[in-house]
Amino acid sequence: MKIVANNLSKRYNREWIFRNFSYEFQPKQTYAITGPNGSGKSTLLQVLWGQLPPSGGEINHSVNGSAIAIQEVFSSIAIATPYMDLIDEFTLREMVQFHFEFKKIRGSKTIEEVIALTGLKSSEHKSVSNFSSGMKQRLKLSLAFHTESNCLFLDEPTTNLDKKSIQWYWDQLIEIQPSTTILIASNNEEEYPSEADKIDILRYK
Repeated sequence: MKIVANNLSKRYNREWIFRNFSYEFQPKQTYAITGPNGSGKSTLLQVLWGQLPPSGGEINHSVNGSAIAIQEVFSSIAIATPYMDLIDEFTLREMVQFHFEFKKIRGSKTIEEVIALTGLKSSEHKSVSNFSSGMKQRLKLSLAFHTESNCLFLDEPTTNLDKKSIQWYWDQLIEIQPSTTILIASNNEEEYPSEADKIDILRYK
């Protein structure tokens, strides 16, 4: 997916979160949106994927040269954020099955294979409400990594992950990197590849 932002700005009441953000995100490239906590990284991602309307400027999405209407962007992307909700009443298996009723699984994987790749198979019949924060984050990342998408948005992806799960995250990220546009919002250099194009949101204050 190619995303072209032209003078994007966002404000709440009289406070500008960012202003005049212009950038071209190229297909199958990895980008890191950097800045301290509270600097507006998450808000910028939400504007870029179409959840929040900009207060100014414009944004265009396309795949293989064909434009995608903003209301259709959601069907072409995958998202994982710490603030994204899971359905606590579901088991892990039910959550995976439910997610892929609306999204296509990447490649030719089965539900069983996706569950195995979460690394949480021993808890597949456990209620999500009883998961630790790290297990929930790992499940969110798994759903995003294994969703067929043209663009992957990751916000502070290793939040609540232990050392073993961080290595799992990197294994998944490296595998998907060549085939997908990836945008990672982070203030931690250990969450994104060193070769990622870095965008400091503080430049747009």
